[in-house]
Amino acid sequence: MTEAAARRARIMAVTSGKGGVGKTFVSANLAAALARLGERVLVLDADLGLANLDVVLNLFPKITLHDVFTGRHALDEAILPAPGGFSVLLAGSGMVEYSRMTPELREQLQQVVAEVAARFDRVLLDTGAGISDVVLYTVSLADEVLVVATPEPTAITDAYATIKVLATTQGRAELRLVVNQTRRNGEGRGVHGQLQQVLDRYVAPTLQGGLRLNLLGELPVDAAVREAVQRRELLLQAMPGAQAAQALMTLARRLSDAAP
Repeated sequence: MTEAAARRARIMAVTSGKGGVGKTFVSANLAAALARLGERVLVLDADLGLANLDVVLNLFPKITLHDVFTGRHALDEAILPAPGGFSVLLAGSGMVEYSRMTPELREQLQQVVAEVAARFDRVLLDTGAGISDVVLYTVSLADEVLVVATPEPTAITDAYATIKVLATTQGRAELRLVVNQTRRNGEGRGVHGQLQQVLDRYVAPTLQGGLRLNLLGELPVDAAVREAVQRRELLLQAMPGAQAAQALMTLARRLSDAAP
């Protein structure tokens, strides 16, 4: 391995089967937690048409990924410092041209991800929800995938569908899972068990080598989360002692310890 390759960031796509499960909240706060552990982290808002990472972080960007794609600004100008000690590359919102994948968009996105990967220790791709061609292509650029779900039946069903598509179309043999908004200790393990059982029965037999879903951890329902989100603040900064904040630090340590 060359020195340049050794410096390349670990790229992780943070995705979900449906919206409203806290995917962007997890991406932003996980980035802050990893930064606390000494990693140089960038979060790329890859929900290109419905971007809201700027809202979560209370940022008002003058330059976005759209400006980079159109050549109006250089990539360096679009990378911003975020609260929490990490960097962000924000996307524009309400842009219909990013609702489907085109050859031009494919090339631009691949180039941007490759460029930022050379500058950071870890890049988190905060994707859109679901299995659109834009989401699937974005996920294909990542080394690993973190699926965010909640214990709600619809969220579990949609998480299963997303994992199935990623396994069958991208050959993903291993994915990570975070179960958000758990109401009792161990509920995340129950959700993980349900998903792994169905995957073992219906998806793994169609793949060479099987399919493993690794539970990274769970995040409990916590009033502090709602308060931080409403205030447009990172939970780790606003209320670092909150139960959910401590759980996020646990997730970050597990990721950091597992890094090659």
